[in-house]
Amino acid sequence: MDKRLLGSGGLEVSAVGLGCMSLHTREDALPLIRRAVDLGVTFFDTAEVYGARANEEFVGEALEPVRDQVKIATKFGFEVSDGRPAGLNALNSRPEHIREVVDGSLRRLRTDHIDLLYQHRVDPDVPIEDVAGTVKELIAAGKVGHFGLSEVGVEVLRRAHAVQPVTALQSEYSLWWREPEQEILPVLAELGIGFVPFSPLGKGFLTGSITSSADVSGAGDRRTIFPRFADETIQASQGLVELLRQVAERHGATPGQVAIAWILAVQPHAVPIPGTRRIERLEENVGGASVTLTGEDLAEIQNAAAAFELTGDRYPEAMQKLINR
Repeated sequence: MDKRLLGSGGLEVSAVGLGCMSLHTREDALPLIRRAVDLGVTFFDTAEVYGARANEEFVGEALEPVRDQVKIATKFGFEVSDGRPAGLNALNSRPEHIREVVDGSLRRLRTDHIDLLYQHRVDPDVPIEDVAGTVKELIAAGKVGHFGLSEVGVEVLRRAHAVQPVTALQSEYSLWWREPEQEILPVLAELGIGFVPFSPLGKGFLTGSITSSADVSGAGDRRTIFPRFADETIQASQGLVELLRQVAERHGATPGQVAIAWILAVQPHAVPIPGTRRIERLEENVGGASVTLTGEDLAEIQNAAAAFELTGDRYPEAMQKLINR
């Protein structure tokens, strides 16, 4: 798979990474992560709070034999009690907590350094300058390679970058959620910061498998809590999915692969990190990096995306408040 540089600090990773959040068991995680390595994926995203810290353990065990060939990103920023997040509002980015989390993550990941360390969510009680300064110290100590931020706004991004250069910003981005284009992406280009879009398939919507809210009503499907998965929004967006299907047919691809190829084409410094628990979906997602869209394809997709206005927040109110913009 082709490689890309995230930011101007020299962090080179595969053009498509793997978001590991959905990997809840060792039996699911190890074969899938190792298959991703076989497919050329070199960028793996986890966090302390995923799976009550177990996700980092799975990632560490799966990647230990090839640690020198891959890059691992993880995150700090929540208070964790008895291995579980203490709550959505239990933010903690105090310097002493960051250092404690990093030491724990290093043990779970079976490594001596974290390639990319993100602040998971902005802590309003801790100045971002203190956060960036702490990560700067960890970089100097060799425990961390690069500094990242997740779901921040422009002001916080600039303040952090002035203390310790930010290598990458992570946020949701897809044809179904293009909000970062308004302010975030221009500033990333200005400052030379890479972009890591999660949910590049619109939480599965852009694969064409969701035609009504009934398709996400199964037991344990968290998408039922997201306002965008209301029937009216799903129905209003079907035209976009139909166009992706038409473009996909021209390329012998799938709608999901076209959605990933679109991000790679329009954002040359972006590395999407689709997540899945199924190896066949992993293989499909990675295949998106091999789809080359034409100028005509991109114009058609742009016109279709501009033809509808997405309604509904990304998250329920409590989760939405954690977004720093």
